[in-house]
Amino acid sequence: MRVRRYEFLDHPGPIAFAHRGGAGGSPENSMAAFQRAIDLGYRYLETDAHATADGVVVAFHDRTLDRVTDRTGTIARLPYSEVAKARIGGTEPIPRLEEILGSFPGARVNIDIKDAPAIGPLAAALHRADAWHRVCITSFSTRRLAQMRARLPLFTDRDVCTALGPRGVMALRAKSYGGPAAKLIRLADTGVACAQVPYGLGPVPFVTESFIARAHELGLRVHAWTVNEPADMERLLDLGVDGIMTDEIVALRRIMTTRGLWPGTAPTSG
Repeated sequence: MRVRRYEFLDHPGPIAFAHRGGAGGSPENSMAAFQRAIDLGYRYLETDAHATADGVVVAFHDRTLDRVTDRTGTIARLPYSEVAKARIGGTEPIPRLEEILGSFPGARVNIDIKDAPAIGPLAAALHRADAWHRVCITSFSTRRLAQMRARLPLFTDRDVCTALGPRGVMALRAKSYGGPAAKLIRLADTGVACAQVPYGLGPVPFVTESFIARAHELGLRVHAWTVNEPADMERLLDLGVDGIMTDEIVALRRIMTTRGLWPGTAPTSG
C-alpha cells in the first residue's frame, strides 16, 4: 500500500482553523475576516463553496443571499454580476474562492461544498489556481464528496486532502463504541485523510478520547467544529484533537499560545 502524503496536513501540532474567516469578529466569509485571521497568525482558513448560475465559485455559506447580505435570491440561480452586488452585513462584498486563494498564497483553505452545482466549477477553479495541495475538501453530502473525488487530479508525490462524509463519520463513531472498521479502512485507503466533526451534540460530547483513538488507528486526523467556548477548546486539546475550527479566533490563539501550541511559541506557566 502506498504511503499517502498530504501537504495540507503538514503542520506541527493541532491546527487552528479560522471558521468562515473568524466570524466572531468580522462579517463571515468576507475578505476582511480572512485578512484579520491572517494578521493574527492563522494559516488555515475555513470557508464554503457555492457556484453562481454562470459557474463562478464564491465563498459563501448559505444557498441564498437572504440571511447575511443586503440582497435576496438563490446563488445558483443568479449570475455572478448580481451576486457581486450583494454586501455581507451591508458592507463587505462576497469573495470569489480564487480571490481568497490568490490573496493568501501561504494559507491553506478548508472548503465545504454546499451545493452540487459547485462541484464542477470548484474543480476548475482549483485547477486554474494550482491549489490542490493546499486545500481540504469536505461536505455534508456523501454524494457530493464522491462526485468531487472523481474529479481529483492524480499526483505521484502527494494526495489531495478530503474529509469523511456523513456516513463515514457515523461509521467512525460506531467504531469508537466497538463497531466494525472495514468500511473506514477502505475510505482511508482511497484518500480520505480526516474526520471533521461537531465537538458535541447539545450537551453530549461527540469528540471523545475513544473517538480520537479509533480515528488515529485508521490514520485519520480529527478536526472539531465549531468550537467557540474556551472551556471546550481546552477539553479538546487535552484529548489530543488534531484541529479546532472556531469563530472566536482570538480566544483560540490565546489558549494555544499559552500551551505552546501556536507555531513559534513555548508553554507559559500558570
